[in-house]
Amino acid sequence: MGESSSSEPLLLSKGDSLGDVKKTPLLVSSTKWILKVTMWVIFIAWAILIFLYPADFMSSVYQKLIDATDGPVFGITGSIFLLFSGPILIIAFLSIAYLIIYGEEELQEKKTSKYPRFRLWTFPVIVEGPFGVVSAAELIGILLFSVYIIWAVSAYTVQNFSILSKLQLTFKEDCYLMLELSGLRFGLIGLFCMAFLFLPIARGSVLLRLIDIPFEHATRYHVWLGHLTMLLFTLHGLFYVVAWAMQRILLREILEWKNVGVANLAGVISLAAGLLMWVPSLPPVRRINFELFFYTHQLYVIFVIFLALHVGDFIFSIAAGGIFLFMLDRFLRFCQSRRTVNIISATCLPCGTVELVLPKPRNLRYNALSFIFIQVRELSLLQWHPFSVSSSPLDGEYHLSVLLKVLGEWTSKLRGIIPNVSDEEPQIEQPLQPHSKITASIEGPYGHESPYHLTYENLILVAGGIGISPFLAILSDILHRTRDKKPCLPRNILIVWAVKRSNELPLLHTFDMESICPSFSHILNLEIQTYVTRESEPQLEEGIVCKSMNSSGFAVSNRCGMSVLVGTGNIIWSGIYVMVSTIGLVISVGLLDIYYINPFGITYWWYKGLLFFACMVASVCIFGGLVVGLWHLWERKTSAKEVCEDDGQKIDNMQNETSQNNWASSSIIQYGRRPDFKEIFGSMSERWGHVDVGVIVCGPPTLQTSVAKECRSQNLKRRSNHPIFHFNSHSFDL
Repeated sequence: MGESSSSEPLLLSKGDSLGDVKKTPLLVSSTKWILKVTMWVIFIAWAILIFLYPADFMSSVYQKLIDATDGPVFGITGSIFLLFSGPILIIAFLSIAYLIIYGEEELQEKKTSKYPRFRLWTFPVIVEGPFGVVSAAELIGILLFSVYIIWAVSAYTVQNFSILSKLQLTFKEDCYLMLELSGLRFGLIGLFCMAFLFLPIARGSVLLRLIDIPFEHATRYHVWLGHLTMLLFTLHGLFYVVAWAMQRILLREILEWKNVGVANLAGVISLAAGLLMWVPSLPPVRRINFELFFYTHQLYVIFVIFLALHVGDFIFSIAAGGIFLFMLDRFLRFCQSRRTVNIISATCLPCGTVELVLPKPRNLRYNALSFIFIQVRELSLLQWHPFSVSSSPLDGEYHLSVLLKVLGEWTSKLRGIIPNVSDEEPQIEQPLQPHSKITASIEGPYGHESPYHLTYENLILVAGGIGISPFLAILSDILHRTRDKKPCLPRNILIVWAVKRSNELPLLHTFDMESICPSFSHILNLEIQTYVTRESEPQLEEGIVCKSMNSSGFAVSNRCGMSVLVGTGNIIWSGIYVMVSTIGLVISVGLLDIYYINPFGITYWWYKGLLFFACMVASVCIFGGLVVGLWHLWERKTSAKEVCEDDGQKIDNMQNETSQNNWASSSIIQYGRRPDFKEIFGSMSERWGHVDVGVIVCGPPTLQTSVAKECRSQNLKRRSNHPIFHFNSHSFDL
């Protein structure tokens, strides 16, 4: 296959130009373009169908679509599933093919862009308010959803008045019927919103990988959609309750609720479960008692099951596509988390921080901006906690590390079970010895599909406290790539780190740049500005507080590494898993219709809704479980082969002797003040000139707000010779 001299496609990530890639064959480039266009056409058609559904003229169009797709086996349920859930599943299938092709391409270094440009995903428009920091692209999405809700409510209200005018009922009867119709409409709008609700929280979803939105960012979309959906469902239930009360008190026996396939008791139970999830998820309640929010959110199982009972099979199939993708992801996470691993080393650093080094298989795929979820069964069987990976994928083939701050009850218990560690001597490191074991279950890694931190020649990394952890991974990644002459754009890096006390400063000095890339100072312009906000002057002991940290290394077999059964891992196996499970769902529903529902004349819609949900569960567990089993066997075979090839390989020392001299020429420490981002960004504007600057923030919401506000201000008032600042956040906040 020949090379195309005229086709040089770019890898795109949320509007970010990843640079020129190696020339690909014309067929591959054309296939990617066709897949991308096809997915956009399907998505736009699906969105238009949902948006125009409340319109009067859509009734006839909708009926024609139902008649065209209705069949003797699947019936109206199959038609509605194909129209409203089918598109999102088809896009998922196409995404798999696209990501397989995407994964075959390698990022190549390119010349700096001559003309920096604004990007919708990285330009903060709203920086304060209930939504937090909102980019231009997110604001467009919010406005589109708002327009849809206003349009749908208005259209349905007009339809309701039209129906009432034709019936010519009494005023009381008009009020009752208006309440019932309004309740029905709010429930339907809520169901359409629910079609999107579960998509952002499928952690390893191919859809999130396609648009390169990591799970920690997508959770905020789930939060927004959750508030909107529960508001609509609450109005739905409230209108029906008021209509019921009016019927009993005022109308007596005039009108009765008809049996239209809706199980009212199931609806009450589903709404009650939804409210028990919703109220603790409100920000004030969640901040006060996070565990209450976490445990009540497990009621989503009750919520979904009784929703299926409430609305029946064909109405439930409107939102079934997104729910099914979430179920696939949840089952895969369950399978991955069943494996426990022995933590290689656990070290208490002198600043109230614990470093865990975890074994991983060689073929586990992740990048420097990834999260993992950790469960330590000695501490809790239910609690999973997210942590940023603090090591680069290039640091070692068989391990990754995380840094966690001892803040809450769980982290305090973890620090307490590390052998030979006492609270009276926090400055002395105590690595976990080989004969002592702490076991953990791990989910992930999850994160960006592409390492976007490598796509900017100029980087500003802003951290608060333990937020420096992912930036250590970024620095390590850049240094490894620079040393190995791999594609890597960053050449100018400014780190702004704000800490409360000076005892946190050694955390940065445990990272030795010279050991990774001895000549980095000739290639990389690195500047570090540290701000100790709650101390006015250095402590006398500061000169000796940074001691060398060493942990023992010992042989670790790949067999004890975390499982690769994760959606962000092998895209081919992930794709087979999604496709086979979906085909299994179609087969299950078809067999159920042929051998049970049609022969026995099952007509109760609530019962058919329960059967439909049971088919979804069965297809995930049986068909998906078969693929997971084969995937697991492939993983064991691959791991065993690698163990034979690399028998006796030792884990490298995770921590090396460090010296403050590595940082002396580029590090500035200021006491008793906070970072002045106006001054910092203004200085970088004058120094770096007309370029793109990637800004990544990891820290509390107040820090993100301050940085986003300054990025917006600098971009709006920028001169032609000043840079454009691209805001990115890297903070996990449920």
